[in-house]
Amino acid sequence: MIRIFVVHRRFEMSRGKIVDMTQGPITPQIINYIVPLIIGNLCVLTYNMADSIIVGRYVGADALAALGAASPVMNIMLFLMVGICLGMSILMGHFFGAGDIPKLKREISTSLIAGGIFTLLVVAVGFFFSHAILRIMRTPAKILDDATSYLQIIFGGLVFSFIYNIYASTLRSMGNSRVSLYFLIISAVLNIVMDILFVAVWHLGIKGAAVATVIAEFLSAVFCMVYVHQKFPMLSFGRREFVFDVGLFRQTVSYSATAAMQQITLQIGKFLIQGAVNPLGVYTIGAFNAVTRIDDVIMVVQQNIGHGTTGFMAQNHGAGKADRMRKGFITGLKMVLIYTALLMVVVFAFAPNLVGAFVTDKDPQLVGPGVEYLEIMAFLYLLPGLTNLLQGYFRGVGRLKITLNATLSQMTGRVIAAYIVAQYWGLRGIALACLFGWICMLAYEMPVFIKSWRRLTALSN
Repeated sequence: MIRIFVVHRRFEMSRGKIVDMTQGPITPQIINYIVPLIIGNLCVLTYNMADSIIVGRYVGADALAALGAASPVMNIMLFLMVGICLGMSILMGHFFGAGDIPKLKREISTSLIAGGIFTLLVVAVGFFFSHAILRIMRTPAKILDDATSYLQIIFGGLVFSFIYNIYASTLRSMGNSRVSLYFLIISAVLNIVMDILFVAVWHLGIKGAAVATVIAEFLSAVFCMVYVHQKFPMLSFGRREFVFDVGLFRQTVSYSATAAMQQITLQIGKFLIQGAVNPLGVYTIGAFNAVTRIDDVIMVVQQNIGHGTTGFMAQNHGAGKADRMRKGFITGLKMVLIYTALLMVVVFAFAPNLVGAFVTDKDPQLVGPGVEYLEIMAFLYLLPGLTNLLQGYFRGVGRLKITLNATLSQMTGRVIAAYIVAQYWGLRGIALACLFGWICMLAYEMPVFIKSWRRLTALSN
């Protein structure tokens, strides 16, 4: 069985389809793995940011605030899908690293069936309860209807988001992060074009921005699904192979539920922080929407270095190669330090320009709070870089409960601090609340990591 797998894997690798990260130079492998992830996520953030910029410039500050109020709810559901697929991909990486292709295929089919049913339930709940959720968040009445309409349309597109993420996760578990990137680039460009048409030309307002996003998600899902079925013989399913494996389902639920809870805990924290921001007024909500988009762009590289660490760790953990795991983590740490040092300077120096890009008149009531936030955050970005790397390490070795508990400690500290200080210091207080949350997270993670690292070092000697 293993011999057949090795021959098959070499055949696939010769066609440039998959990457075996259990052998060969480490730094080029990690860089080649994470660069497409970074570019792909930047594409997603680009068309998310395009929504904000185009809505802010062509519809107005109220619409930008409605988009900001809706974003935490939308992200909870989106990252629920991402978390589920992340948990599945860790198991896939383990099976691939161990050379067990039949089990890999059963994991994929089980994930598609179970995840698809769950996604439909999430879509239904999200669609019918959008208005009630936004009211609980204390969303101002003047933007409540627009925010609800936007959310309901976005929820309809979660089915496409799941399809894309499950197929993309399958490819990434086998070291291929490039194919899904190409489809994201195409959908991002189409989304921006449709944003301009629906919002700026046809004046469909915030609903037009939502429709553009859903169409882009649909296209990326279809392209990825068709490509995988046509180009990857290893992942072709016969009628009897597309099965629901109860044993694997239980194992998958264990991984995916923990990964999803970790993602959801993070997003629920952001949801609650939005509740602390909303009473500060429409301009502050708009400013917070702008700076969180900027945060997302800055942190996406750190997050994907963490995801690259996860993929590398998962394969080498499955192959039992402790020394490569240590070297891979150290490589990721160097990347985080270099990248963060550069971005801290850029954000502090150009904070007014970054916030001002979201509005035409550069209203000081909106730009001012955003600049104050970024000038503090510029000195804090190293902390999420370290936490993302540690999260990638723990995910890769299958210790997802650590990532969940660490995220819970972070968001608990951050939310409590936000509600205490935001009423006095506005968005500056929100930035300081982020600092407190990251300190809580590192205080939990570091002792566990040190013990794990010592064991890993002992195994590699």
